[in-house]
Amino acid sequence: MGNVQKYQIDTKENLTFLKGVGEGILNFGKRFPSPGGSSYYLGDDGTPWTDRPRETWVTSRMVHVYSIGHMQGYEGCGELADQGLKGLMGELHDDANGGWYAGLKADGGYLPTKQCYAHAFVILAATSALLAGREGAEKLLEDACGIYDEKFWNEEEGLSCDTWNTEFTELDAYRGLNANMHTVEAFLAVADAVGDEKYRVRAGRIIDHVLTWARQNDWRLPEHFSSDWVVNLECNKEKPDDPFKPYGATPGHGIEWARLITQWTASTYGLDSEKSAKYLDAAKNLYRRAVSDAWNCDGAPGIVYTTDWNGKAVVHDRMHWTLAEAINTSAVLYRVTGEEAYAKDYAAFMEYLDTVVLDHVNGSWFHQLDEKNQLMGTVWPGKSDLYHAFQATLIPYNGRIGVSIAAAVNCGSL
Repeated sequence: MGNVQKYQIDTKENLTFLKGVGEGILNFGKRFPSPGGSSYYLGDDGTPWTDRPRETWVTSRMVHVYSIGHMQGYEGCGELADQGLKGLMGELHDDANGGWYAGLKADGGYLPTKQCYAHAFVILAATSALLAGREGAEKLLEDACGIYDEKFWNEEEGLSCDTWNTEFTELDAYRGLNANMHTVEAFLAVADAVGDEKYRVRAGRIIDHVLTWARQNDWRLPEHFSSDWVVNLECNKEKPDDPFKPYGATPGHGIEWARLITQWTASTYGLDSEKSAKYLDAAKNLYRRAVSDAWNCDGAPGIVYTTDWNGKAVVHDRMHWTLAEAINTSAVLYRVTGEEAYAKDYAAFMEYLDTVVLDHVNGSWFHQLDEKNQLMGTVWPGKSDLYHAFQATLIPYNGRIGVSIAAAVNCGSL
C-alpha cells in the first residue's frame, strides 16, 4: 500500500513526497543567475545554457520561486532571489523607454518587443520578493505596476493588450488570453501582498470575459483575438505547436483558469454564496472539459498540448506545466467540493508525475514528452524554469483557497 498512499492527497506519504520534490527543484535551479542577475536557460541537468537568451519571464519566475523558498526557510534561497532581482532592476530593465525588455541575447543585445506576459511576471516576482523581505522589491513592484497600468491595462475594456514594440510607440493588433491569465495571477498576488483591491476587481473583469468566451465554445477556451477582441479560432493552424500561440484549445490553460477563477471567487465572495456558486460551477466545467478532452485521450497517460474545437487532439506532446496545473486544480477543487472524483484525479496525476515526468536522475521535471512519453525538445528543450513544478508542490496543501501561494506561505498557511 506504500505507493498508493504516496499519491493520495492528505496522506503523510504524499506530503513527504511533495516536500522532497520541492526541495529537489530548488536545488536543481540554483545555477540560474548570470553575472548580471538575469536567468540562464537551464539544460537537462541544470547546467546553464549560456548561448541562449536570458528572458525576463524566466528571471521573474526564478525570483518568485526562490522568494518562496526563502520564506520556507531553505538556506541560500534569499540570495538567489536577490540575484534575480538584480537582473530585473538592472540589465533587463529598459531605462530609456521604461518597462522590461523581453530578454537579452547571449551577445548582450536585447530581444525586441515589450510583452504583457513578461510584465505580469515581473509583478508576480516583485510581490513574492516583497513578502520575503528582499531589498528593492517594493520599488520594483511600484515600477512594475506603474508601467503595466499605463501600457497594458485597458480600463474601458477590462482586459490587457499583448505586445508593444520596444519603444512603446506601436501596439501590436494581437490580443491573447495567455497574457491575461497570468495578469489575473499577478493582480491577485498584488491584492494579497499590499491590499490594493482594485487589482482583485480587475482580475474579476478579465474572468467575466473569459467565461463568456468559454460558454460560447463548449468550455474550450479560445486563446487568440484581434485588436477589438474578435475571436480567431484558426490562428496558427499551420504552426499548431507554437509555445505561446498554439492553434486550437489548450487544455492546460482551461485547467489553470479553473484554479485562478476558484481563487478569485473565494477571495471575493467566499465559497458559500449565491454569487460564488456561478463561478465555481464554471471552474468545474472548465476543468472537466479539459481533462475529459486531453487526459489519456490517445492510448497513453498524459495531457495533450492542444485539441481542435471538437476536442480531438492536435498536438499530442505532453508539456510538464499542464501536469503541474492539473495537480494544482484537482487538489483545489477537491478541497472546495469534497468530491472524491477530484481526489482520484489527483492521485492519477501524482502517479504519472512520479513514474513518467519526474526526472529521478538529473532532477526537476521533463518539460516535453511525445505521445508515447518519450523525451523530446522541439518546443521546450532542456528545463527552462521551476515555476509550474515548484508551485505544484505547494498549492495542493494551501489551506487558504483564496490566497495567492506566496502570501499563503508568508502567513503560515503551508
